[in-house]
Amino acid sequence: AEGRFKRYVYGKPIARIKLTKLRRHHLREWRQWLSNEPLKLNDENGRVKTRASSTINRDMVVLRAALNQVVAHGAPNTDLAWQEALKPIRNADRQRSLYLDRRQRIDLISATNDEAVTFVQALCILPLRVGAVAKLRVRDFDIRTSELNIGQDKSGQPRRFQLPPDASELFVKQITEKSADQPIFERKNGKPWDKDSWKKPITEAVAVAGLPDNTTAYTMRHSVITDLVQQNLPLLTIAQISGTSIAMIERHYGHLQSHAAVDALNAISVL
Repeated sequence: AEGRFKRYVYGKPIARIKLTKLRRHHLREWRQWLSNEPLKLNDENGRVKTRASSTINRDMVVLRAALNQVVAHGAPNTDLAWQEALKPIRNADRQRSLYLDRRQRIDLISATNDEAVTFVQALCILPLRVGAVAKLRVRDFDIRTSELNIGQDKSGQPRRFQLPPDASELFVKQITEKSADQPIFERKNGKPWDKDSWKKPITEAVAVAGLPDNTTAYTMRHSVITDLVQQNLPLLTIAQISGTSIAMIERHYGHLQSHAAVDALNAISVL
């Protein structure tokens, strides 16, 4: 949130408007500027690309949340109704519709370079946010019980759950001879993965494996959740493990439920 305010709010015309004078047209103008602002790619060539609808939504949400705390919404359809100008773009998260089956995920793992392969494998077998996996430290995995502790991520609540044997074995291999504070999945330089470092190896592996061009790190989370829902794991369990709400699971995945009871996590972890 702080980073987005620095990039998109502070220093811009909207930042000079007193809150008591804020009107809908001010937010519309800011939103239009944001939509037209090219998104810089993190590469040495300084390339840019058009900002996607999903990116616009993420960049707007911090300002909307802040204003919700201190500014009255105003009556609908009046110039005081600033919140109408910041409504999210509907159906913007196109990545959620891209599903990689197990064969495709195996191909992705096989195509990933040695440095990133175990990190990508973890993404392919666990329904966790990419950032949550990247932040995992050795102390977060209890080798005695195979329990994984996820600290506060986007869900806002820490949680613990037990890994199935194959996934547990992957984690055990990663923590051998590491201190408690070291990342479970680390880069060659000993630093944890982040969005600036995991993008390139995943993009390269996607190309080598011949997967859809819009495959991203997030695609794996969606694919694992899809498998768990299809294999009839209780929605409450899926929500608790993945760190989201039952309502979100039902909204995006509820139609996929089957009636075949299987050991879903064990089935996925063979990747």
